[in-house]
Amino acid sequence: QVQLVESGGGLVQAGGSLRLSCAASGPRFSRSALGWFRQAPGKEREFVAAFTWSVGSTYYADSVKGRFTISREKMKNTVYLQMNSLKPEDTAVYYCAADALGRFEGPYDYWGQGTQVTVSS
Repeated sequence: QVQLVESGGGLVQAGGSLRLSCAASGPRFSRSALGWFRQAPGKEREFVAAFTWSVGSTYYADSVKGRFTISREKMKNTVYLQMNSLKPEDTAVYYCAADALGRFEGPYDYWGQGTQVTVSS
C-alpha cells in the first residue's frame, strides 16, 4: 500500500507561485508513479503532472507545461509540484495519487485528501 499526505495549498494572486508537497510512505511507493490531479467546482478531475519514482520520468498536461514542475526529494520520500505563473483557471482542489505499478497513465490506486489552491484575478 501507499499512504499520501498533501500540503502547501492556499490563496495566491494571478501570476504568483505555490509549491505543493506530497509525502509518500508504505511498502510499495518506491515502484510507484506519483501524480497530481485537480478538480475545479463543477468540473471533472483532470491530470496535471506525474513522476515515475523508479525511473524519474516526468509527464505534464498541456495546460500546465512550462508553468508547473514536478520533482522529488528522495531522502524525504516527497514529491513536489511547483506552480508558477498561476492563473485563475488553476483554481481547484489538488490531489496527489499513486499508481503502485509505476504506470504514469494510471489507473491510480491511492489518493491523498486533497489541498485547495485558489488563484485570485
